[in-house]
Amino acid sequence: MQTIARPDRDRLLEENIHLVKIIAYQVAVNLPPHIDVNDLISAGTIGLLESIDRFDTSKGVQFNTYASIRIRGSILDELRSMDWMTRSMRDKSNQLEKAYDEIEKRTGRPAETEEVAKFLDISTDALNKILSQVSALSVMNLEDLGMNHDDGMDILECIKDPEGVDPMTVVKFNEIKRKVAEAVEALPEKEKLIISLYYYDELTLKEIGKILDITESRVCQLHSQTMHRLKGRLKKIL
Repeated sequence: MQTIARPDRDRLLEENIHLVKIIAYQVAVNLPPHIDVNDLISAGTIGLLESIDRFDTSKGVQFNTYASIRIRGSILDELRSMDWMTRSMRDKSNQLEKAYDEIEKRTGRPAETEEVAKFLDISTDALNKILSQVSALSVMNLEDLGMNHDDGMDILECIKDPEGVDPMTVVKFNEIKRKVAEAVEALPEKEKLIISLYYYDELTLKEIGKILDITESRVCQLHSQTMHRLKGRLKKIL
């Protein structure tokens, strides 16, 4: 493993510290106001330092790609350790996942908003309100996809060195990537575009709203809807 020399470590820290704030604020936008974004920045900074320590320069991977993943992971770990989600929020999130899954299983197509509202016996306005409330839960982690550290499934190690892990681990990881790609491809066009703009182009919800000519809150609801749709679908197939 080729580690980073001390002068280069200082340079990488200075050049990439802005990623911590960008990712922290991107995650915080859907969190309750009592969550201090500075706590997320602190956790993200630790992730950046760890990425500098563990980055292998011989693998041919861009450092900022590797660092972004570890920064986001550290921030999500910090959120999980806070256990800030109420039982009510978890219950609502689980109900949404079940609704999208049951309707799509029955109809063979993406569930419509009106169908989900009817399934839950609520109005569409009430459904949109719930989607906004649980938007902060709209994050899939590796455990959702059947991957965990106890099984030796470390996505960062797979990305850093795909050839350096057990072949069966690589096969399983590649199969999960294929299933995720298929699930995203089957989304309605607007939801697919939101996923692309948010996760690949790293635009904010406000910027996406301007592109789609809808409000930021509506983008938030659609993002929440999309992630609950994907969670239900991926848990079923994985």
